[in-house]
Amino acid sequence: MLSLFNSWGNIGQPLDTFDHILSWINQRNQAVQVDIRKIPYEQETLWRYDEATGTIHNPSGSFFSIAGLKKTGEDWEQPVLLQNEIGYLGILCKEFDNVLYFLMQAKIEPGNVNCVQISPTIQATKSNFTQRHGGTKPPYLDYFLNAEQHEILVDQIQSEQSSRFWKKRNRNIIVCVEEEVEVLPSHRWMTLGQIKALMRYDNLVNMDTRTVLSCIPFCQMTPDAPTLAALEAQFTDKALFRSIFYGDGRNHLPELYRCINNYKMFDETQYQFTPLMDLQHWRMHHGEFVCDRPWPFKVVFCDIAIEGREVKRWTQPLFEAVGIATFGLLLCEVDGVLKFVVRPHAEPGCFDSIELGPTVQCEAGEALADDAVSRLFADKLSRKADVLFDVLLSEEGGRFYHEQNRNVLIRVSREEMGTLPPDCFLVDFKTLNHLIQINNTVNIQLRNLLSVLEA
Repeated sequence: MLSLFNSWGNIGQPLDTFDHILSWINQRNQAVQVDIRKIPYEQETLWRYDEATGTIHNPSGSFFSIAGLKKTGEDWEQPVLLQNEIGYLGILCKEFDNVLYFLMQAKIEPGNVNCVQISPTIQATKSNFTQRHGGTKPPYLDYFLNAEQHEILVDQIQSEQSSRFWKKRNRNIIVCVEEEVEVLPSHRWMTLGQIKALMRYDNLVNMDTRTVLSCIPFCQMTPDAPTLAALEAQFTDKALFRSIFYGDGRNHLPELYRCINNYKMFDETQYQFTPLMDLQHWRMHHGEFVCDRPWPFKVVFCDIAIEGREVKRWTQPLFEAVGIATFGLLLCEVDGVLKFVVRPHAEPGCFDSIELGPTVQCEAGEALADDAVSRLFADKLSRKADVLFDVLLSEEGGRFYHEQNRNVLIRVSREEMGTLPPDCFLVDFKTLNHLIQINNTVNIQLRNLLSVLEA
């Protein structure tokens, strides 16, 4: 455990310097050949609309497909991504001189804003690693297929963007090894502190890395007194340290689950699939599938060639963002413990209808909720007051084209917050970290925001 926290606090004296890692990323960007071009739907030869299923899919019917989704009895509809398979988001780690290192990949996804991003050791759909598309197996796959032969730090199945995916989940897994590991030119060992420092650069650490690291089970670690004292000495933010290891002494789970379970029990919202081309407000326009009213995304089609991938060239649709969403978390210190304002968010594609999310989860074009904490967040952000973190971070580049969202942490006083809205809860990190260990309880937006916290 101490090696993990040594890793969190270690930026300047690891195996690779921080500047060398940045230089390596730039070199990978310059060296890797990439050709990604939008093409009109009419030029797409593999992905076609199927009248029988009402979906756009590829000839094999694998990979993923796009269907129409409607809210029963309401004027709400959109395309949705269907991908039932569970893929690997896996990170290898290894201890060197009592510091835990993570084997990270400089990977290009077709929808990435800036080509190379820091990704997990392996990032592969089931179709990829079972070679259903005829490509090669991804490197390091066997470590995760045979994870039981090593120490498993994390093994969680977690949700993804439920506003665009239908019940999509991936396997977030961290495997610790003792043996020597061959490091490919596409990979580098990094400390947790270095990865978190890279998160302060726009669009440099990808979503998959952030969600996997958010799953590290600090809540299950019970250090002895000397180790605890050594850990506390590493934390500049003592309130965060107490939030991780002690919490506030309260059991927040009943109140959180009461709110979530009430929604699941009494909400009568229903969704139904409908043929994609029967959506009343969506149509093909200049080769893209677009909405005739403001919507956070549209569907585009791309011809893609990326050197070093399991498949070298292919075409596929991508959901392109129309604007930038804002995901924000208010933090405050109460009795020496750092606490977070969270609230449940229901989204159409949630695996179990609703998950715990951040203080603010506002899609492009949407207005912030009209409540006290949202107004406080907006005021602080507009004045750049008490902002700890404000960075554009990319969403999943394998399905989304140039989607970057604003991720914000703001630290305020408890007095400034006043009375919380009835759907908001003020909880410690230990509680949230415990909930992340339960599949499909904390959404991707909140997990990503928690992943950027620095000691």
